[in-house]
Amino acid sequence: MYRRLSAVLFPVMTLFFIGSIYWGYQEHQEKNSVLIKAENQYQRAFHDLTYHVTQLHRELGNTLAVHAASQNYHRKGLVNVWRLTSQAQSEINQLPLTLLPFNKTEEFLSKIANFSYKTSVRDLTKQPLSTDEYKMLKTLYTNSEQISNELIGVQGKVLANSLRWMDVEVALASEKSTNDNTIIDGFKTVDKTVSEYPEINWGPSVSSMYQKRSIKMLGGDMKSAEDIRKLAADFMNMPDMSNIHVVENGKGTEYESYSATIEQPNMDNPIQMDFTKKGGQLIWFENPRTIGKQTLQAEEAKTKATEFLKDHGYKGMKTVNYDRYDTIAVLTLVGTQDGVLIFPEKVTVKVALDNGDVVGLQASDYVYEHHKRTIPKPKLTLAAARKALNPDFQTKSEQLALIASEQGEEVLCYEFVGKINNAMYRMYINADTGVEEAIEEMPQ
Repeated sequence: MYRRLSAVLFPVMTLFFIGSIYWGYQEHQEKNSVLIKAENQYQRAFHDLTYHVTQLHRELGNTLAVHAASQNYHRKGLVNVWRLTSQAQSEINQLPLTLLPFNKTEEFLSKIANFSYKTSVRDLTKQPLSTDEYKMLKTLYTNSEQISNELIGVQGKVLANSLRWMDVEVALASEKSTNDNTIIDGFKTVDKTVSEYPEINWGPSVSSMYQKRSIKMLGGDMKSAEDIRKLAADFMNMPDMSNIHVVENGKGTEYESYSATIEQPNMDNPIQMDFTKKGGQLIWFENPRTIGKQTLQAEEAKTKATEFLKDHGYKGMKTVNYDRYDTIAVLTLVGTQDGVLIFPEKVTVKVALDNGDVVGLQASDYVYEHHKRTIPKPKLTLAAARKALNPDFQTKSEQLALIASEQGEEVLCYEFVGKINNAMYRMYINADTGVEEAIEEMPQ
């Protein structure tokens, strides 16, 4: 009996054994295939990064080599610098460096990209490269050579020793010491080199992009948690403050603020608000309640949003954008001064379409940008600015607006809202030069 049983089971177990070996082999092959593909992608990104940083150095040199009056070549050179820097940033993002401190180099490349783009898009015949910009380009030329040489050095070691990027990924993911990894050491050296560069004057257009909003930009006195509790109660028109809980954020930093939370038994979810510590200004509010069936239309929602803002001290606001998500209307409103739209003073309001309650507010742009401005008179007439439009553009409305240009400066424009190509657009024509400053497609 045992002999018959073994005669049956032995071939079956043998087949199972052979099958498991084959399955394991297949899994091993597929795993190796994935690892090889990932390694090839890492190697390609690294060698492309080294090549593009080297080309960036050469392009900066070419831009500096031509005559100071060669605005056309300056524009071409700066466009190439922007393109090469953007490619280098993309390749850095493809490498497994998330756990490796490489932020100084990434920020350096980002600022080069932004400077070259913003400079190349301006009219260099009227506003050529300044003396300070030439000095900066020379500094960037020297610095980029040093970064390029560092990367070429790492590249030489990678090729000579057949180093693998998969080992870098494992080393960064593990808690083991990574001091003996050549690639990691090389990238740390590059980032350390960049961090030791003297501070560069990038100019206002680039510096404004990296300027962080802090309490120093605000007016008013420093508020306590109890002050914020009272402000939250006033905002919600609540006589009882016992259900309002306030916590301080970023204590001891330049970004100090308070978060207020209101919880009551009849609420679906707690109401949340954020206030600045300096001045006690509301910068965010959310009431995530359940919203019923829609009963209000767009115009009614706009009226509710405007009235709400007026009641809470945001006067002279005008709706410039309307979107609807299910039963919530999301409106963007901007400030006005002397009949001019002030787009930097932007507020976003959410209106529940069941009863018109405001259930959300984002006001940080308004809080940090609101101030009395001296608005210049436009050099161009409305009729002259209108000539810059496409003849097929069907204008629905037109007025003056102050917007932020690509150089980060506030520019007075004529805003034309109209239709072309079966879509609605906003066109912003510079009120002094007649140049198109911005074009924005509007939601239907």
